[in-house]
Amino acid sequence: MDAAVLHSLGTHPRCEKFAEPVAGDNEVMVHVRAASLKPVDKQIASGSHYASPRSLPCICGTDGVGNLDDGQRVFFGGCRPPYGAMAQRTVVPRAFVFPVPEAVSDEVAAAVVNPGVSAWLALAFRAKLAPGENVLVLGATGVTGKLAVMIAKLLGAARVVAAGRNQQILDSLHRLGADGTIQLDRPAEEIAQSFVQEAGKSGFQVVIDYLWGRPTEVFLSAITRSKFSAIGSEVRLVQVGESAGPIIALPAAVLRSTALTILGTAGIPDRNVLADAFQQVMTHAATGKLSVDTSRVPLVSVEAAWEQAPQGRRIVIIP
Repeated sequence: MDAAVLHSLGTHPRCEKFAEPVAGDNEVMVHVRAASLKPVDKQIASGSHYASPRSLPCICGTDGVGNLDDGQRVFFGGCRPPYGAMAQRTVVPRAFVFPVPEAVSDEVAAAVVNPGVSAWLALAFRAKLAPGENVLVLGATGVTGKLAVMIAKLLGAARVVAAGRNQQILDSLHRLGADGTIQLDRPAEEIAQSFVQEAGKSGFQVVIDYLWGRPTEVFLSAITRSKFSAIGSEVRLVQVGESAGPIIALPAAVLRSTALTILGTAGIPDRNVLADAFQQVMTHAATGKLSVDTSRVPLVSVEAAWEQAPQGRRIVIIP
């Protein structure tokens, strides 16, 4: 079969022949129809991700959409190494396939589920966003950040502020539910002042952080108090990505002067939680309340697709 095969970490996969998978106990064969190319796929292939493969060659791609042997159309994840999603066929645990509604196309389903479920879990499961709370999305101009803005509103956030570097995309986020935007491609002092202004008197109760690095440091400096005062609501910062840098400096004064809790997204939640998040994302995608801009690329062009860096769009590989 044809597949996006990776021979060494730090290189690009190539479309070439690979041995057919065989499903084992509690596994199913998936005939792949579409698989999205995500930043995490590139990180895994580069060797910089904790889930990077230890045995090569392997097939790239973490999830996608396809048909089971009985014809059922499903979203799938958790491919058994060395198999991956960017192939004509793959094999996955039976527990990691979910039916896709007819109203959602292969392309949209492949593109929206991973970032959509990630954003849903970050907001609802980790941050436990309550209706009426205020949300800041650091890194809102990427695919997942845009979905986080939409999902925060669907979950009842009173105010959602989107922060990012791409001004053109930032300007478009108001129609997706953003109540305010912050341009991060400015001096730190100006960015900090924008954080303070957008937070207002009620502040941010939830921060979803896809950036880390300098933008997070600037935000933390903006919320650090310079004198003793009554603490208002807690700030729950969920660390999701590191596109602006893998490390931050965290002064002790930040933790001593603010009611700040920093949460990660490690681990896979209970399957019932995961299934509920998937169902929520699919339901809202079917009604158009959640959407992703996509670009279709045939599997034979996967090497060229690896070089692309689409702004706010998701590349979808079609076997």
